[in-house]
Amino acid sequence: MSFTSGPDTLSASDSVSQVPPSLARATARLQFPPSYVVVGVYRLFTDKLLYAPAWNKCQHGAQRGAAVGLVWAFLTFGIQKKFIEVFLANSPRVTGLSNDTMFGYKVPFNVHSYAAILLVGNQITYILRFFLSRNIRIARERAWEQTVASRGKGPDFWIPYVEEWAHPPRVVTDTWSGRMRRQWLGYIIMFIMKRTLLLPFNFYPGVGIILAAWFKGLGTAYNLHRQYFAVKHMSDQEIAVFMEERKWDYRTFGFTAALLEGLPIIGLVFTISNRIGAAMWAHDLEKRQHFVAASRLHEAAK
Repeated sequence: MSFTSGPDTLSASDSVSQVPPSLARATARLQFPPSYVVVGVYRLFTDKLLYAPAWNKCQHGAQRGAAVGLVWAFLTFGIQKKFIEVFLANSPRVTGLSNDTMFGYKVPFNVHSYAAILLVGNQITYILRFFLSRNIRIARERAWEQTVASRGKGPDFWIPYVEEWAHPPRVVTDTWSGRMRRQWLGYIIMFIMKRTLLLPFNFYPGVGIILAAWFKGLGTAYNLHRQYFAVKHMSDQEIAVFMEERKWDYRTFGFTAALLEGLPIIGLVFTISNRIGAAMWAHDLEKRQHFVAASRLHEAAK
């Protein structure tokens, strides 16, 4: 989906002088959405009710995937490193890289080894993802449900969508990229195109991961809040408006989440912790929705 906004947008919160004490902490957290990613990591690694079920569900798949990945790394690492050495030796002007320099500047590590480790690490990640495909999806859903349950809220906590802006931004939901993503073939084509375009940047330490996270940020944030949108029964139009009104919140949250998920191997763990952080964020957003709805009813009663 793509967005366009007008200059006359006005948040409903501008008509309210202050929030109640019960909403003060949530409002403070909402000022910096990437903090929810950190909260998700902390809760996953410290709350037994979250990490124990996730590990129990993924344990056997992780062990099988790790065994296959280690064998693959042992058999192919040397070959892939040699291929990278030949590629960089034949195209230093294109990549700006050599064995131990980057655009002529000395680096404290062997660039060939770094690129090979990153490449093999990504391949092991795909192997693990294959063995974990179904179970890790279930673990993510359970992590979301357990996080919501830990806040002590029932199904009636999630109210229908409330528009918070006096003048909502105009949005366009029917775009070619959106249609492509909704089709399996289109999704695969876009995935291959992105991977191909970002591949040269993977040779630069950290650059490839950061660029990939930036491009995936908004989509990652959307996927992490699918359950939130579903439980509120929001239409595509309402989702588009809601995300446009919080465009940079979703971009920064999604970028931070995608950055962690993009790390080789360990990034799979963060796909679970990010779901926990997204649930915590959704909880605070919903409290804000309750506040705006109550404010509207109070104003209408005057």
